[in-house]
Amino acid sequence: MNHELKVNMNEYLPLRDVVFNTLRQAILKGELEPGERLMEIHLADRLGVSRTPIREAIRKLELEGLVLMIPRKGAEVARISEKSLRDVLEVRRSLDQLAIELAIERMTDDDIAALEAAQEQFREAVAGADAMAIAQCDENYHDIIYNATGNSRLVQILNNLREQMYRYRLEYIKDADKRQILVLEHDQILKAVKGRHVAEARIAIREHIDNQEITVSRNIKEQK
Repeated sequence: MNHELKVNMNEYLPLRDVVFNTLRQAILKGELEPGERLMEIHLADRLGVSRTPIREAIRKLELEGLVLMIPRKGAEVARISEKSLRDVLEVRRSLDQLAIELAIERMTDDDIAALEAAQEQFREAVAGADAMAIAQCDENYHDIIYNATGNSRLVQILNNLREQMYRYRLEYIKDADKRQILVLEHDQILKAVKGRHVAEARIAIREHIDNQEITVSRNIKEQK
């Protein structure tokens, strides 16, 4: 399928970043499909730019796991695999449990109020049924927890991991039947945070991630 790619120029960003964001969104939305070849000349022509920012963007996308470099063949959009999903979620499961523990110890009343507001926005996004908006609100919700840890190194690691997680998060959210479950899971996490119940919060976070792994793994198998 040959979708029309458009560069959304941003006067505040260098061209290489604009090209990177354009290609990244095209992969996440499925406009560039898993297994599709990424030819620099072809992409440069489609986006109306030189090959240099295309080459730089492909390198960054490879670091995120969205692009695969194949010897003597070149770059292609990486396929979602159960192994890569499991690898990412094993790390996220441990880090999120650490984050929720630290956040509960350190969250202010303002932080909890912000988490409640983020959950309401998430609920509204689910009702609106726009997968990209739901994914963004989901990220915002978890960001409040991460930032409340007060641990900048942990936040940095989680942010790096989030780039690799985004595709799986979107794959999960595409499953409309799971969206209300996500709302309930967020509610459980919020309840535990408000009550300062660390053990309860760790269990809720673990179930949240376990359910994502089960659903996305099933979707990967069905797509084979």
